[in-house]
Amino acid sequence: MSALVNESLQLQLLEMEMLFSMFPNQGEVKLEDVNAPRNIKRYLEGTREALPPNIEFVITLQIEEPKVTVDLQVTMPHSYPYVALQLFARSPELDRQQQLLLNNSLTSYIGTFDPGELCVCAAIQWLQDNSASYFLNRKLEHEPSAHAKPVKNTFLRMWIYSHHIYQQDLRKKILEVGKRLDVTGFCMTGKPGIICVEGFKEHCEEFWHTIRYPNWKHISCKHTESMETEGNGKDLRLFHSFEELLLEAHGDYGLRNDYHMNLGQFLEFLKKHKSEHVFQILFGIESKSSDS
Repeated sequence: MSALVNESLQLQLLEMEMLFSMFPNQGEVKLEDVNAPRNIKRYLEGTREALPPNIEFVITLQIEEPKVTVDLQVTMPHSYPYVALQLFARSPELDRQQQLLLNNSLTSYIGTFDPGELCVCAAIQWLQDNSASYFLNRKLEHEPSAHAKPVKNTFLRMWIYSHHIYQQDLRKKILEVGKRLDVTGFCMTGKPGIICVEGFKEHCEEFWHTIRYPNWKHISCKHTESMETEGNGKDLRLFHSFEELLLEAHGDYGLRNDYHMNLGQFLEFLKKHKSEHVFQILFGIESKSSDS
């Protein structure tokens, strides 16, 4: 691995130490994988050969006025802080539009940092200093105004390919996440496994981030379609809910390596949902992206 990644991982461990000193109580920094910092340290020391998964965690911040909480979800790519940090703030007290505004402002602030600068602690401080206004001004900003301009949102559709989707707990998690978020689409189980998720951009990205943790091998987002909308995006949806898609399979159900889904049926399913163009993308060589 490159010297840049090694340097980045050392800086990440340094920032994690600072975070643990800022939030010393147990559970304040909720690591998705509690062994992630230890595994990175072992990798840097040479006692672990494989590059560990990214450090991912959630910090719950207490906002004094008004009395609310904000969860900051953070993912450190291996080359952070030389590449952008992945972070998302959420609160049950904010509606979708206010949460979008908060995250847009937070992302803009983090974008002012130079490559190589650690910024998780700065993001936390920014949220503590600025997030209150998004709660206090919520009613005011939602009052109708003759001069108010329609807010444009990005509607996203993601086509995700996996070598296979079998495990019951994984299938349950995918369905739970899809129904918890305001997304529609499907999860085709078996071999291969295909997931389509559509909805507002931040919800689709949160879905993708959640299901692929901690280290789901052989999964990739093959294709995305994005559209600008001033409404709720209902007219752009190809699916009415998020459901599991069960098709006939070829081969022996008891042998996973010989359990292939009926792709002819899948193609017919795509045609019914005006998505037959995706078939070649999913099962071809190239990975493509398009904006409509």
